Amino acid sequence: MKFRRQRREETGVNLTPLIDVVFLLLIFFMVSTSFTRETQLSIDLPEAEGKPMETAEQQIEILVDEEGNYRVNGDALVDSRMRTLQAAIYKISAGDTTMPMMISADAQAAHQDVVKAMDAAGQMGFVHLSITTVQPASEPAAP
Repeated sequence: MKFRRQRREETGVNLTPLIDVVFLLLIFFMVSTSFTRETQLSIDLPEAEGKPMETAEQQIEILVDEEGNYRVNGDALVDSRMRTLQAAIYKISAGDTTMPMMISADAQAAHQDVVKAMDAAGQMGFVHLSITTVQPASEPAAP
């Protein structure tokens, strides 16, 4: 008598429920995560402390007002283009790029205008560049 052997079913782990649970957890964490949006950027500008720098005998001082106009050693420029600013700097420095340069800006001046003055000096090869600051007035003592 011949008996048929029963086929053994291969035992294995069904991964479908595990994958479903992982996807559900992924969706849960994606939905429950809070995304913050920064709408404002608060900047605290630095304030100077210390002794004022001694003025050099011959230096270049660039003043930037709130409208974006430039003054080089007190002389107003006809426009605020970079070429005009570079020409005025070259006229004073006569090509001497080791001469110290100071940039002073109005508190309401645009950052772009100050960077334009720094860029003009950098393109001309000036290496001694200072930015002036105003020391804040001391606050009155509380009674």
